[in-house]
Amino acid sequence: MRTSTRVAGVLTGLTLALGGAALAPAAHADVRDCINVVEAQLQGGEAPSYVVTACKTGQSGGHAGCVTGLTKGGGVTNGTAVTACSAAP
Repeated sequence: MRTSTRVAGVLTGLTLALGGAALAPAAHADVRDCINVVEAQLQGGEAPSYVVTACKTGQSGGHAGCVTGLTKGGGVTNGTAVTACSAAP
């Protein structure tokens, strides 16, 4: 994985962790935040369906299932998955 891609994912995650997720007014926005973190890493297009499913799992309290769903789907690093799933609940 390219360093610039990894840095972009980490910075996005930090932004969400430090304030972006706290400003989300609705539960639906939390899933969107999770998806946005993954899309920042993948850098291109709409998130695949496995990302949406995993983020919804994270929103309902299944943090471990969310991380597993993102990393097993392919293309999502463990660090990005943890950050994304932390934005979901």
